[in-house]
Amino acid sequence: MGYASRAGRARTNAANPQAHAICDRCGFRYNFVDLTWQFEWRGATLQNIKILVCNTCLDTPQENVRAIVIPADPTPIVNARVQDFVAASTDDIAFAGSVIDPKTGIPMPSQSVLADNAGNNLVVQPIGPNPNGVGDGLTQQALMPQFESTAYSVLLPVASVLANGTTTITVTCSAPHGLSTGAAISALGLSNKAANGFYTVTVTTATAFTYRISQISPIAAGSLLTSTTRIVTAYVTGPYNFNQIPQTGN
Repeated sequence: MGYASRAGRARTNAANPQAHAICDRCGFRYNFVDLTWQFEWRGATLQNIKILVCNTCLDTPQENVRAIVIPADPTPIVNARVQDFVAASTDDIAFAGSVIDPKTGIPMPSQSVLADNAGNNLVVQPIGPNPNGVGDGLTQQALMPQFESTAYSVLLPVASVLANGTTTITVTCSAPHGLSTGAAISALGLSNKAANGFYTVTVTTATAFTYRISQISPIAAGSLLTSTTRIVTAYVTGPYNFNQIPQTGN
């Protein structure tokens, strides 16, 4: 007949007797000296949760529940120099006077002076060459067909397009164009690509107007009209206080 020891996992020695104890977690019998107190994190310190466990049941305190101790703020210094955020946030645009936008009712500057970080005034009218002469990145087909009561993308009856050797291009129509000074047009298909693009016009007569191309790219005097020339009305505006649509440089 077999015999099962009631000592469990404890050691029994008559010459050196030791007390037995039960592990609070697994319930097996061990020598009391082999059981260990279980600790867990409570805040930023380890706390004895008052259970005795064997080596198998002993858990490593879980770091995820340990509180993070944030050090105190440094001692303030005397005569600190704090950034003047109000002055530092001011832009480089100086406004004078006030104008109310007739459509939105939002106040706008009556005039503006643009300056770079060095304090140098920027040019009032930045004009540069058209990239590839294809309309400054815009296409006539992308224009809105109608805005309020004025129609756009209307083909003008162009009879001639002449360059006078400077930066001014003169367009003459075979019928009244209906434009006014400050209106925009889109020109494509001219013999010199530098004259293509979106421009603000200056009306000279009921059937003629001019527009100004890049200041650095004058065109030789002569006719620019081709069989593929197409000049249409456009709805393109420039920055406030600019009298011509700026042309992007290469």
